[in-house]
Amino acid sequence: MKKIGSVLILAGAVMAGSAFSPVTLYAIAEEKAAVQAVDVGNKICPVSGEKIDAASGMAPAAYEYNGKIYNFCCPGCIATFKADPEKYGKVAEDEVAAAQVK
Repeated sequence: MKKIGSVLILAGAVMAGSAFSPVTLYAIAEEKAAVQAVDVGNKICPVSGEKIDAASGMAPAAYEYNGKIYNFCCPGCIATFKADPEKYGKVAEDEVAAAQVK
């Protein structure tokens, strides 16, 4: 029984000293902190096609997906976006790309 306990303690010490050391955990946390979401900058809701404007009476909303922040005309459009984020994300990014060409 003492041998098994010693082996487990030794294995734990080896794992703690390599993969899970405080330095490694700090580096992982620092890397995650350095990666921030980027606003796509779309001015038209990719779901409804409506202009995103607080003056329209609807409360604009935003949602982060894969490190990008997409803008919507209202919070209700986020649920539709979540159902097919690749489709609606492309709509938003295409809108921004087209505006940059002008």
